[in-house]
Amino acid sequence: MEKNNDLVEMKLRRWEKYLKEYQLPSWEEIPDLGLYMEQVLVLLNNYLDYLPPELKDEQPITASTINNYVRNRYMPKPRKKKYYRVHIAYLVMICTLKQSLTIPTLAQLIPNEIPDEEVKRIYTSYRNRHRIASEYFIGEVRLIASPILHHDERRIEASVDDANDLITTYAVLSGLSGLLAEKLLLLDRNSETEEKKE
Repeated sequence: MEKNNDLVEMKLRRWEKYLKEYQLPSWEEIPDLGLYMEQVLVLLNNYLDYLPPELKDEQPITASTINNYVRNRYMPKPRKKKYYRVHIAYLVMICTLKQSLTIPTLAQLIPNEIPDEEVKRIYTSYRNRHRIASEYFIGEVRLIASPILHHDERRIEASVDDANDLITTYAVLSGLSGLLAEKLLLLDRNSETEEKKE
């Protein structure tokens, strides 16, 4: 289906502007007072508000999904049915990474049952990396979509003149990026297996 390049340009510019301003909450900005499930869902919906309105579901995550993560030990159990900063940090990382990695694979990046200080370190590092990757992504889109966006930036071989080619390019890049991340995580697991054999 042919896309209107003017409409695509408008959407890309709006999303670029939004992504430049968007940041995951800092560790200190995440409440640590014990929230019930419904409050957690509202909070996550606010934190993960970077999807364009047309692509959003009702909520980025459901109560049954969170219960499933707890049951499968992908994140710590709530304390007396309340969720604290450490729980919400896990959920922010899981929700933003599950678009490209499987949940079991994510468990290797974000291990369960680690001290809160270690969760803080991992989350803070992840938040910084999310910001850097977002800025890089914006620059990459500006290059690849430069003919559509009418930028004076240089064209590269991957640059496209048409929205369908842009969609295909990013679908392929998304798949390859997820595959690379999973392969690198498997290297850690394979290294551990080799060490145990020795």
